[in-house]
Amino acid sequence: MQFESRMNRPYFLTREDCPICSSKKNKKIYEQPYSKDPIKGYLESFYSPQGGVEFCYLENVNYSLIECQNCLLIYQKYIPNDEIMELLYERWIDPKLAFKRHLENDDLEYFSNIAQEVMQIIAYFGKIPSELDFFDFGMGWGKWALMAKSFGCNSYGSELSKRRIDYSRSNGINIVLWEDIAQHQFDFINTEQVFEHLPDPLNTLIHLKKSLKVDGLIKISVPTTNDINRRLKIMDWKSGKGERNSLNAVAPLEHINFFRRRSLIDLATRAGLSEVYIPVRIQYQYTSKWSGSNRIAMNLLLPIIRNILKKQNYIFLRNSHSML
Repeated sequence: MQFESRMNRPYFLTREDCPICSSKKNKKIYEQPYSKDPIKGYLESFYSPQGGVEFCYLENVNYSLIECQNCLLIYQKYIPNDEIMELLYERWIDPKLAFKRHLENDDLEYFSNIAQEVMQIIAYFGKIPSELDFFDFGMGWGKWALMAKSFGCNSYGSELSKRRIDYSRSNGINIVLWEDIAQHQFDFINTEQVFEHLPDPLNTLIHLKKSLKVDGLIKISVPTTNDINRRLKIMDWKSGKGERNSLNAVAPLEHINFFRRRSLIDLATRAGLSEVYIPVRIQYQYTSKWSGSNRIAMNLLLPIIRNILKKQNYIFLRNSHSML
């Protein structure tokens, strides 16, 4: 794909074609300036509790949503360059406040869900944990990588934020730089809520694939919003995250790609990867929390939703040639 810099947008890059399929057949579905409401109001309400946005960097830039007519990816045309990305994750989202929020909000259920996933993946490989190399790409504060390490796996991670890298390294996570990824061979690569943030998701996935063992797996989990068309017609920027009309899936600055499941599978296919499934038997066997009728119902339904109905943007991939 091609990026174009604009003189009147010194802190942003322009994506002229689809970042998955490179198609130029696209449709603009929404556009508003960052410096004016409702986008400005959304950014103020969303980021003020976390640190705050410096709008001087957003002058003369539009939040522009484009829909690819080929793979149906919805992507933001104008995306932050590296300088703005560093400001966003190191200042506009204050790392100290972010870490405090994680300490206060990440409860037993949060860690139980991570442990459950790690157990299911280990069981899929059928090996003892010490024989498995797990890599968490975009690890944040390293909690997934730490969980894998606690089960005995050889745990690696990567991250853009220096503060998050330092914290994870202090907890024994092996840090892998972007340019060194291909020098490793991993059984499993975790990407949890990462690909919606990436300027070039296809080439990123191809790069990650270079470090995958022959029978290794890559997990991609990105926001699922099956009623995105309805939400885009309403365009209610006052709806908060988790609310019925929330537009968090296409959040300005951060969620620069929105994947329908079709576009996610298209991405995988172009990278030479095919979808595989964690067997339902393993999912049930290593589901750890069964308290309450709602939780029991969800535990019973979730493997069906993922494996059969395919209603979630939560997929496991491996090299296509290893399927033969």
